[in-house]
Amino acid sequence: MDSLKTTVKNAVKGYAVKGLNSDAYLTISPDENLLTVVDIAHIHGQRLVATSLIVRIVNDQVIVEHDDNNKPLVDALVQMGVPRSQIILAYLGEVIPEVA
Repeated sequence: MDSLKTTVKNAVKGYAVKGLNSDAYLTISPDENLLTVVDIAHIHGQRLVATSLIVRIVNDQVIVEHDDNNKPLVDALVQMGVPRSQIILAYLGEVIPEVA
């Protein structure tokens, strides 16, 4: 599980970057089972704040709750060796198994 957490953390880190008019910040819960990317932008004098990525790790599964990126996180995770069968795209309606 620790290697999965490390892989997911490294993948999500890739989305927390500085843009032309924006900054994206990685936030991680103390147990490292919830990761988010929060974007803060300044466009045409307006301040915009959004969460572009929300990911949970539950029972050795990666649950992508929200992904608003051009390159979906699932692609990055699969490239990094996480089996697609271990990734649930909840934001696309994929079923999340019951947690015992």
